Amino acid sequence: MISKDLLDILCCPETKADLVLDGNTLVSCDKKTRRRYRIEDDIPIMLIDESEQLSTEEWTEIMKRHGKM
Repeated sequence: MISKDLLDILCCPETKADLVLDGNTLVSCDKKTRRRYRIEDDIPIMLIDESEQLSTEEWTEIMKRHGKM
């Protein structure tokens, strides 16, 4: 599990946007890129090439769920 302290200092490596913890992934709050980074063994994989770009609909749903809209 990612600690709140670690989450507070992590940001999207592409845009420097804040991240939200959504299940076992971190999702960028940047609407343009909509990146999702996986977490393996409690270690965030913050490589842009290994991230996933979410659809606008999925990203919006996650942001609403986390109070970021």
